[in-house]
Amino acid sequence: MNDRMECHRYDDVINRQHPTSKKHPRMSNMNRAAQFAPFAALTGYEESIEETARLTDRRIELSEYEIEELNAKLNFIQKHIKERPEVTITYFQPDERKEGGAYITATGKVRRIDEVNGVIVFEDERAFLIDEVVDICCNM
Repeated sequence: MNDRMECHRYDDVINRQHPTSKKHPRMSNMNRAAQFAPFAALTGYEESIEETARLTDRRIELSEYEIEELNAKLNFIQKHIKERPEVTITYFQPDERKEGGAYITATGKVRRIDEVNGVIVFEDERAFLIDEVVDICCNM
């Protein structure tokens, strides 16, 4: 008798119609599903992880010899500035958000070398800090 009672325990409610409120309209299936959709509990967490994983290069410290060689190339360019020498510059660009940065190579014709501000200016107005330059190749 006990097993029989358990099999029919909910018979009185199993076939009843679901109660509907007269005050509140029934929720759409779309809104009901949205309640169970995943959400970002930690806003910005994924971006933070990606930023931490992003690699940067360390700045290379030039030796005295390399600095002298770079200065000789700058003097050569300065002597031939009227000819608008084409050069390829490799320079360090510090990262804005974390320690380190990236080495970038740019090619162009030198318009002037501003020794006061320590800048090399190309004809197309791109400017490079001399202190960030690690290599110059003259394409003359």
